[in-house]
Amino acid sequence: MEEETLTLESQLPTDGDEPMPDMAHQSPQSDSDSDSDSDDDARDNLQLQTLETELSTNPSNYDAHIQYINLLRKTGDIEKLRRAREAMSDLFPLIPVMWQEWARDESSLISRTEAFPAIEKLYERGVSDYLSASLWSDYLDFIQEYDASVKDCSPAGISKARDLFERALTATGLHVSEGSKIWEAYRDFEQAIVHTVNESDIQAKEKQIQRVRSIFHRQLSVPHLDMRSTLLAYKTWEVEQGSMADVQSGDLDGVPSHVASAYQKALDMYNARVNLEEKISTLDKADTERFQEYMNYLKFEQSLGDPARVQVLYERAITDFPVSSDLWLDYTRYLDKTFKVGNAISKVYSRAVRNCPWVGQLWVRYLLYMERSRASEKEIAAVFEKALQCTFSTLDEYLDLFLTRVDGLRRRILLSSEVEDVLDYSLVRETFQLASDYLSPHLKNTDAFLRLHTYWARLELTLGKDLVAARGVWETFLKICGSMLEAWGGYIAMEIESGHIKEARSIYKRCYSKRFPGTGSEDICHAWLRFEREFGTLEDLDHATQKVTPRLEELQLLRSREESKLAERESISEKNTREKRRPTSDITLEQSPAKRRKDAVQNLNKVGEKGKAHVSNSVEKQKIEETNAEVEKTCGKKEEHSKDSNQEKARVYTDQCTAFVSNLPLKATSEDLTKFFSDGGVGGIRILRDKFTGKSRGLAYVDFLDDAHLAAAISKNKETLLGRKLSIARSEPKRGKRDLSDRNLPHGLARRPDCTDAAKDSASGESVSSSQQSGPPHAAQSNARKPRVEHIQLKGKNTFALPRNVAALNLSSKKPETEEKHDEQPKSNDEFRKMLSQG
Repeated sequence: MEEETLTLESQLPTDGDEPMPDMAHQSPQSDSDSDSDSDDDARDNLQLQTLETELSTNPSNYDAHIQYINLLRKTGDIEKLRRAREAMSDLFPLIPVMWQEWARDESSLISRTEAFPAIEKLYERGVSDYLSASLWSDYLDFIQEYDASVKDCSPAGISKARDLFERALTATGLHVSEGSKIWEAYRDFEQAIVHTVNESDIQAKEKQIQRVRSIFHRQLSVPHLDMRSTLLAYKTWEVEQGSMADVQSGDLDGVPSHVASAYQKALDMYNARVNLEEKISTLDKADTERFQEYMNYLKFEQSLGDPARVQVLYERAITDFPVSSDLWLDYTRYLDKTFKVGNAISKVYSRAVRNCPWVGQLWVRYLLYMERSRASEKEIAAVFEKALQCTFSTLDEYLDLFLTRVDGLRRRILLSSEVEDVLDYSLVRETFQLASDYLSPHLKNTDAFLRLHTYWARLELTLGKDLVAARGVWETFLKICGSMLEAWGGYIAMEIESGHIKEARSIYKRCYSKRFPGTGSEDICHAWLRFEREFGTLEDLDHATQKVTPRLEELQLLRSREESKLAERESISEKNTREKRRPTSDITLEQSPAKRRKDAVQNLNKVGEKGKAHVSNSVEKQKIEETNAEVEKTCGKKEEHSKDSNQEKARVYTDQCTAFVSNLPLKATSEDLTKFFSDGGVGGIRILRDKFTGKSRGLAYVDFLDDAHLAAAISKNKETLLGRKLSIARSEPKRGKRDLSDRNLPHGLARRPDCTDAAKDSASGESVSSSQQSGPPHAAQSNARKPRVEHIQLKGKNTFALPRNVAALNLSSKKPETEEKHDEQPKSNDEFRKMLSQG
């Protein structure tokens, strides 16, 4: 009849303005309150639109689903609320609280009993997602209140209720902290039936009393919270039945011995677990700590060897940590080891992949379980298709899934006589092809991809009995991964195992001249020669030798060149290292203006001595003066150019926080070095260049703001920049080569001795003794700078290059007896002029 087929939706209010039943009915409000409600409604509608947009673009947003459902419950739109809950349930398992809210909302709208089955299905779906004694309790209450057969205590109704109570006890009866709720509800139900039994039917009444007693005995043998209260309730009930005289006696007085023994054992078990229960029930702990407490509890239960208790504890842990992949893996591993097969295990796997669909290992175990439980090919294929729609974290998980599917198909084909549905080999080929297409962009030239195709070709040959298809697998793979030596070797091995020596030889001829990584090219040549020795004729061996020998010589030549290049690079690196460690030369690469000036004067003096017999004194003096003027002019230009363009080079002589970098790539720029020293603190970079070509010399100085950044830079020694390993060390220029008066200048601003200072020193300081005794004002100023020169400590082998007027002040007074007397006192420019004029 049409009236009997009405659905739950047809029983719900159609007025969209009616509030949800769980909301309090509002009293009449003032205009201001109405305006406030209008604003709230507008705000809620806007938020609903935002959430609907978000869920349409990202349906996997768990939090958005929760917010959307809560807002719909607030607005009272039952149609949208129902659709929203169904949409979320399709994607995610719902927590027990959400199922309770859903069932209560729907049950509050019931107007006729025809809607009862729909709500009953909601409870059934809810108790299958997670373990919850509270949800089971609500389910049992709903059945007793709305199921007419149960409410009237008809035989069918009583049987239905008892079956449901037994299911609830199986699920939650061993729950230490909450299982007693179901036991008490079950006792109350059976005690209520006692009162419905006709007093005249003594046998039926005694049977019902025995049912209640049996439930008491079962509960007292199970460890649960507040066991003593259960014992007192039992004794009170027995007193009411006349089976016990006094409740106030000792706890176990009057209790049957077998019940007392079971109770004492259960009490001991509870006492052994009470501390563990407290630890997992503490809500103020961090999730990681509670999870570890659960794992400790599980180890304890597993050590006692009671699978039912272990499973209940796993279910409790899953309810608190539903997306812990480690917990699901541990749970399913225990079930596979303990129970092997069973409907309960299938449900656990189904829930596991719904909670953690991104874990490939769970899907693999699910497929293996279904094969173990002799599931149909249709069911296994459906699970495999669902797994392929998930996103795994690694490619190995996809490969493992495909191989597991192929393994199952292979076994079912081999055992076709023992299974009902006979499979065709084409399923194996299709699975392999799907795997190859799916993984080839990501696993190209990898051992995993090679393993897949090796397996495929072997099954084509052995299971499919198709040699052409097996060769086609290898040929296809070589087009993708032809640079893998192992691929050619696998192809050849298959032909040899099949006895096709000629075909194997043809493969050697195709690949012996290819270039493989490492020593692969040599290996394939030697493998061909071994093959011909073992399988070929003498002519075949000669032919292979004729082909292979030039190839091996070519490879040896290439190898020698590579080794020589490597040795050359190592030699250059060692040379740079030695140059870095060699003491800095006292002679600069480019002579200072003062040195040029002195050399020019000395050369002119020599010219004057050779030509004084042929040239008059006046002409010679004029040439000397003109030359001196030209030298001074040149030094002035050099000084100006040095100040303008070589400021960075000048800092090399005084830096206190500088790194010296060698083996620098010639194409490296200052920006490359700045990026290389990514820790920061770089104050300046000076790349040394050839003075004629301007090209980099592979050396650089890098200034840092402080020693901390310098130390960080030195720690990068031997790290690679643009393909070359840099050598980095602290730059420590010798103090003796600096102008010590510059010590008082700020860091990096010390002056470099220039030709102006040298000219002044040369002009004013004709001799130490003369400058100290008398002289013009400029000579006194020159003497003021003398102390900085007198304290210079000259060391090393290159002191011969110092100007003589400086060397005389600092070198040791001990001189070889062979030195002539006039070399002990340097001559000034005026003395040279006088000597030339006298000649």
